[in-house]
Parts: sequence; C-alpha cells; structure tokens
Amino acid sequence: MIELLIAFGVVALAMPAVMKWLGREGFFVAALVPLAGFVWTVAQGPAVLEGSYPQQTLTWVPELGLAGDFRLDTLSWVMSLLVTGIGALVLIYSARYFSRTASGLGRFAAFFVAFAGAMFGLVTTDNTLIMYIMWELTTVFSFLLIGHYRDRRASRRAAMEAIIVTTAGGLAMLGGIILLGELPSGSYSFTDLVSAASAGTLLDGAPAGVGTGYVTTAVVLLLLGALSKSAIFPFHFWLPAAMAAPTPTSAYLHAAAMVKAGVYLVARLAPGFAQMDVWLWIIIPAGLFTMLLGGYRALRQNDTKLVLAYGTVSQLGFMLVLVGYGTAEVALAGLAVLTAHALFKSALFLSVGIVDWMTGTRDLRELSGIGRRRPLLAAAAGFAVLSMAGIPPFAGYVGKEAALHALTYGGTLDLVVAWTIVLGSILTLAYGLRFWWGCFWDKPGVEPTELKNRSAIIIIPPVILAAASLILGLLPSWWESLLIGHADLYPGESGHLTLWAGFGLAVVMTGSIIVGGIILFAVRKPFEKVQRRAAVPFSAEGAYRRIVVGLEHFAGDVTARVQSGSQPMYLSIILATAALAGTGALVFGDTAVDLDYRWYDTAFQVPVVIIACVSAVLAARARRRLKAVLLLSISGYSVALIYELHGAPDLALTQVLVETITLFVFVLVLRRLPAYFSNRPMATSRWFRAGLGIVVGACVGAFAFFAANARQHPPVSSYFPSEAYDFGYGKNIVNVALVDMRAWDTMGEISVVAACAIGVASLLFIRDRQGRIDPRRNIAKPDTKYRVWLRPQEDDQIRRAAEQLDAQLQERQVRVPGRNRRWLPAASTLATPRRSVIFEVGTRLIYHTMLMGSLFLLFSGHNLPGGGFAGGLLAGIALTMRYLAGGRYELGAAMPLHPGILMGSGLMVATLSGLAPIILGGTTLESAKFDLVMPIFGEVKFATAIIFDVGVYLVVVGLVLEILRSLGAEVDRHGELEGLDDDGSVVPTPKDDRRKEAVTLREAKESST
Repeated sequence: MIELLIAFGVVALAMPAVMKWLGREGFFVAALVPLAGFVWTVAQGPAVLEGSYPQQTLTWVPELGLAGDFRLDTLSWVMSLLVTGIGALVLIYSARYFSRTASGLGRFAAFFVAFAGAMFGLVTTDNTLIMYIMWELTTVFSFLLIGHYRDRRASRRAAMEAIIVTTAGGLAMLGGIILLGELPSGSYSFTDLVSAASAGTLLDGAPAGVGTGYVTTAVVLLLLGALSKSAIFPFHFWLPAAMAAPTPTSAYLHAAAMVKAGVYLVARLAPGFAQMDVWLWIIIPAGLFTMLLGGYRALRQNDTKLVLAYGTVSQLGFMLVLVGYGTAEVALAGLAVLTAHALFKSALFLSVGIVDWMTGTRDLRELSGIGRRRPLLAAAAGFAVLSMAGIPPFAGYVGKEAALHALTYGGTLDLVVAWTIVLGSILTLAYGLRFWWGCFWDKPGVEPTELKNRSAIIIIPPVILAAASLILGLLPSWWESLLIGHADLYPGESGHLTLWAGFGLAVVMTGSIIVGGIILFAVRKPFEKVQRRAAVPFSAEGAYRRIVVGLEHFAGDVTARVQSGSQPMYLSIILATAALAGTGALVFGDTAVDLDYRWYDTAFQVPVVIIACVSAVLAARARRRLKAVLLLSISGYSVALIYELHGAPDLALTQVLVETITLFVFVLVLRRLPAYFSNRPMATSRWFRAGLGIVVGACVGAFAFFAANARQHPPVSSYFPSEAYDFGYGKNIVNVALVDMRAWDTMGEISVVAACAIGVASLLFIRDRQGRIDPRRNIAKPDTKYRVWLRPQEDDQIRRAAEQLDAQLQERQVRVPGRNRRWLPAASTLATPRRSVIFEVGTRLIYHTMLMGSLFLLFSGHNLPGGGFAGGLLAGIALTMRYLAGGRYELGAAMPLHPGILMGSGLMVATLSGLAPIILGGTTLESAKFDLVMPIFGEVKFATAIIFDVGVYLVVVGLVLEILRSLGAEVDRHGELEGLDDDGSVVPTPKDDRRKEAVTLREAKESST
C-alpha cells in the first residue's frame, strides 16, 4: 500500500514531462499506476475475504499518534477497487476526450493521478490523522481539477465554492478526531476507536466533567465533515456547480471518488456510533431530504450534466441513510448501492462527455437522433440509467431491493424511511428516463444532431462500467460475499443480496417506483411548469453567497480601519495585546511562585546595564536618525557584554555580529531618509507611546521573572551538555543544539530567512504594476545596463542616460570583475567625497583575514564559540566593508554570484545533509562522527552536522549579500539615475568638471598658438 502511494506521487510529478513528450497519449501512461493498483487490490481479495487483512505501518511521529498505519479490510478493499479501477478507465477515456491541441494536459494529468493517490490513501489508512491529511489533499486536488479551465469564471467560482465548503467541514472533522483521540480510552486508530465505541468504553478513565456531551460534540463535528464532503444538505450546492470541470473530473471525483469520502467515513464509524441518538437525528433527516431535493432539482435541468449532478446529490443522500442506519441488513444494502452508484454514475458522466465531445452541446432540447447512430453508447447509457433507477436485473436494483426488504419488516421509523426512499426512487427513474430521452431519442421537430468526432477507445470505459452493473446484478450472491465482511460489523443479522426475495411489501414498493417514475416522466412538461412557478425564495447556495459577500464586506471594513498603513499603530496594538494577555494570565492565573532572585552575578554587570538603559533612553530622545541608530547599537553591544559576563561567549559573539550587520543596514537605509526626525511636541499620542513602552518593558520583565521562578521540574537544558557531546559529538552546546538537537527548527528558520530576503528584494526590484522583474540582472556589475520598465518616453530617456553613464565608467577604466588585477578597482568610480583612504587601506588589510576568520568560526563552532550563523555574519560584514570601500561595482567584483544562488545552495546542502542519514539507515538529520588523521592538523574528529552548518553559512552569506544588493547597490543605482538632467544627460561629477576644464584650457592654448 505504501509502495503504491509512492508510485502515485512519483508518476504525478512526472506527468507534466510525460504529457509534454507524448501529448494526450500520455494519459495511457498515467493510467498504468491506478491499473497496477487495481490489479494489486484484486490480488489481495482472497486474504481480505478470509479476514486476514493486509497491514503496513510507517513510523512518522508516534508521540503525536501520527503513524502511517494502512489496513486493507473489506470496506477499504471495495473502495480501493472503485478508486483504482474507475480511475484507470477515466484516464484511458481522457486520452481521446481532450483534443491534441488542448492546453494544460500535463497539469490535469498530474493533479488527477495525485488525487487518485490521495483517495487511495484515504480509504486504506487506519489512522484518523493520516486520513485527515489525505482528506485535505483530495480537497486541494479537487479544487485544482474543478478549476482546470482557469480562463472561465464559472470554473474558478465552482472551484472556490468546493474548497471553501469542504475545507470548512474538514476542519470541523479534525476537531472531532482530536476530541475522540485525546480521550483516555480513545484512539487515533479507526479500528480501536470503533471497538471502544461499540463496547461503550470511550469514556472510561475520562476526567470529571467529560461525559456524553463530549462524545456527542465530537460525533457532530465528524458528521459535519462527512456531510460537506458528500454534498449532503445544506452543503449540496457545491457539487452541481462543480460541473464546470472537465467531464473526466466529474466522472471520477463526483461519481466514484471524492464525494464517496463522506459516505465512506460514515460507513467506517457507523458500527460504533450509529446507536447514538444524535447520529440518527443527523443522518436520516439530512440524507432523506437530500435524496428528495436532488431528485426534484434534477427534473428541471436541461443541461444533461446538471441532471446527473443533481441526481448524484440525490443518490448520495440515499447512500448516507443506508450506510449510517446502524443495522447490518441495511448496511449491506448500503454497501451494494455505494458500489453500484460508482459504476452507473461514472458510466453516465462519461456518456455525457462523449455526447458533448461528438456534438458540442449538452442541452437535451437540442440533441436528437444520437441513439440511432450510436447504438452501443445508447445501450451503455441505458443500462446505467436502469441500474440507477433500480430496475431489475441491474446492480442498482439489487441494492435498492435489499434496502426496501430490510426496512419493511421494522417499526414505524423503518416504514417512513422506506416510503421516502420509494418517493426518491420515483424521482430517480423520472429524471433518468428524461436524461436518456434527452441524449439519445429522436425528438419530433428537432433536426438530427450533427456528430463531429468518432473514436473506438473513448466508448470502451462506459461500456465496461455499464456491463459491470449488469454482471453484479446477475451475480448477487457472489457480490454479497464481497461486502458481507463489513456489514457483519454492524449490530443485527446481515441480510442477503438477491434478485428475488419473494412477494411482499418490497415488491409493491418496486412496482410503485416503476409506475410512478414512468408517469412522472410522461407528465414532465406540466411538472416543469409547476416547478418554475413554485420557486422557493430561500436556497442554501444563496445563503452561502450572502455569507461570503458579508464576510468580504466585513473584512474590507475591518481592514480599512485596522490596516491604516501606520506602523506605530500596528506595533501599539500588538504590544498592548501581548501586555494585556500576559498580565491577565499573571493576575487571574496560578502564579504562586517562590520569589527567588538576585540582582546581579558580578559587579561588572551593573555599569553595563546602566549604559544599556541610558543609551536606550537617549536613542528614544534623539532627533538625528544616525545618532539614534548609534545609541541603539551601544545598547545592543552592552547586551552582548552582559552575555559575556554571564558566561555565554557564543551568544555574545552572535550578538556582536548581529549588531554590527544591523548597524550597517541602518546606515544603508538612512541614506534615503531625512537626517532628522520630525520635531513634534509631546502630544497625547506621544505620551501614549511612551507610556506603552514603559508598560510593555515592565510586563516583559515580569513575565521573564515569573516564568523563571515558576519552574517545578529540572529544566531540559540540564541534559544538553551530555546530549550534545554523546549524540551531537560537540562541546559547544549552542551550536550543537542548532545543527543537531533542534536542527528541524534551524531548517525552518533558514527557509524563512531565504523567503524574507527574496521578499524584501522583490519590493525593491519590481519595475511596474505587473510585478515584472529581471532576476538575472546583477546591478553590482559595471557592464550592466540600467534598463527599467517604465512608460515609453521615460524608457527612452533612461536608456540614453544609461549609455552615457556606461561611457563615463569606461573612461574611468573600470574593468569587468574577475579580469581586474587591481585591488579595490571600483573605488575609482566613487566621487571623491565618498572615498576614504584610511578605510580602503583598512579593508585591504583585514578583508581576507575576516573571510578566513568566518571559515574558522564555521568549522570550529562545533566545539568552540562560532558556527555557521556566526561565520556567515562575519563573512557578510567583510563583504559589507568591501562594498563601503569601493561601491556597488566593488561588491560585484568581490562576490559575482547572485544571492539567490547562495541561499538556494545553502538550503540544498542543509536538506541533503538531513536526508543522507536515511539512506544509510538512520533518521532525518542524525549526526555521525568520523575520526581522521590529516596532515598538519593531526587527529581530527569530523561530525556530519558541520555539513548542515555549511548550509546555514551559505544562507546567511546570501542574505547579507541580498541586503547589500537591495539596500546598497540598488539604492546607489537609483541615486545615479536621479542625478540626470531633464534632457536625459548625466549630471557631471566634480571630477568630470575638472576634466572638462583641463580640456578647455588645452584647446585654448592650442588655438592661441
């Protein structure tokens, strides 16, 4: 099972390339995986029927109850046959349904195969959490498949409806899963959960206050997920709207797969929970009303696909009642109807697709004479209609007859349910006949419809499915043997599937269905008029739209008030909320702790703290921006000194490097800002902010104090030294924690770092409202053109100015990076006031030393202060010095690589270092140690976590380079472009003025001579 899931994923990833190579013939390749799954599932049949259910387990996160437990019992086996078998047929059908020139086939095939894999995982897993993951994967892939025609508004809207409704239900279901799973006697295993519910032991060991209401709430939440997924009232409206999808999607998702997920969940849980009153009060009314509503709405549709869509809604309500009724006899009938529906409804959808493919229309009022010219297709669709309507000897009849027979020997409720099913079946036969008549009959007054396409392959899938409906109907005893294993889990005695159960009330009901359906079809036109006149003012779809529109308006109003663009207001709201929430917890919570504290460890800490506080206050009062930044840095360096005095050199080193690079970033940004803050009086808002700052600072200090004193158990950090040395093979606890013990956190952090760097750069490099950007352009290279996307007249002006500026650079003899043998060659491009001889000489002296120091920090950080983060920051500071000394062209010479390459390489190295241990039989991100003897160095102990640290190093260097590229070189480029005259000529620099003056004097002397 796990191997099949992997195969589905691999083929889904490969389908875009396969479809690009083979065209629509690639669907045959896509069909191989579900076909292989079908063959494998069939091969497991003997073991399943004997009760020896195949099982597989993949350990994932056992502490959270999240394990890949897969189990193929009777229900899973039957559903797997439907998912894989019908999936293979639909993919074969797609190879001719789509034209050779259709766009997006690779995308469609990939999503289809991925959906089939997710559905296969959903019906085979025994873990409720894994089932929820698969559940949501089917939701996502169905959204993508329904919205395949992205240029059509109806398709996009239908996809959005489907994902909103089913995701909301899925989240409710997740709540029910967690509630039941966290009970002392509960479980995240379907098997254990149903067994506990059947035995009535779910609440054993539950704490006081947890009673039947707890389980009732969980069951309601689970049923909300099932109802929304299977389009049961009031969530039924999304399924007809989803008919905007391609027909293969409808034939699979909405007949055999996705919409069956809710019915499957009810069938899975019903043996344990169907005896609860809340279960029956939800399942029976919702299912029966949906059956009648869907059948009634199907009779008024003229689009043949919509007829089948509303018919599917009706049949889903019918199935839900049967599998959730709670008795073995009715459950057997429900499983039979579930199987039969997958066969006849997918055959009908495929038939509609063929008719549309041949004629270009699905309007039953425009179709005529197709059955006479395509008798095989008409016969297949006719068989499917008869099976859907419950006419003998087809599979649909066997299942419906078994249900009626089981319900006619019960009490009043059973009879009410039975006669309601009769009424719904009358509607089913009526709209089924109307569908077949509309698609294939010769209609008087309507010209025979022209048939444009023909294919022998496309007809095969519906014929096979229709034939299967007939075969199952003719072999009811064999069919019963396939389903009885799950029906026996329900209380009561299992019934039988048979073509003839003798005379009785069930036979009378079947006769009533046939007569009533024919009569209703005969009076269809007057009935349609009555339907149009009796319009209901309220609909679930209308309520959904009003809710969505109301939420959009509410969100717009809230956003308009809250998202005012004022960063101080945002910070005030965030800080005030945090302070109030934390203070409330301290005041109203149990904060009785021992007030054990000391003012300081050493006397040297006191003046450092005073310096930090004074510099922070002065920074808040400073009017000059640069002064405020410098004072803020003093406060940050003081914190680093406190770390050092407290005995944390690694933290102190990191803090110093972070403060240094932050100072550089501030200086880069300040170049584009006014030198002074605005001088405003101490108005109410400023007093409020000052007070808020004091309150938040006091609250944070109090939180830290009480949190440190509230500890009742030894801290986890007390185990860090031994864990870091024994398992991480390092003495630097901080670094080993980052790259080994908590490497998953670091992996997420460097991913966020890369994403933030890309986001910041995008904000600065986007050239127009369409968001166009040229990521290949390295604005730090002197041979780069200053092309930007502007209006045409501005574009020409900038181009002329760029050419002149490039000519100036060539005059100044700036060589291409990599070919220049001069040290700091680009410094000559800077204006004289921007150059500093002392800084240039200092950079020449320490640049390489800083790079070597960064590598030392990287490779020694496992046992000494340092690591990839600290080493990357030091290398970034070295690059920053090179940029400040020589300008943006010097940055290009120092690091000609694009920052994205560095960050991407770092993420790749970190990821591969985490996956490599799995190949060697270990776990993800597990470290290993190698003892080596190297020349000069002697004995060397190498821990593989250093490789992960190299990835961190590359990401940090790439981040700093991206900052320099964005806030440094790009700002410089803008400054150069702003230094243009109105006519597009370059504003001369002082050096240019002196050169022009020298040329003028020389020309004057030559002319006088």
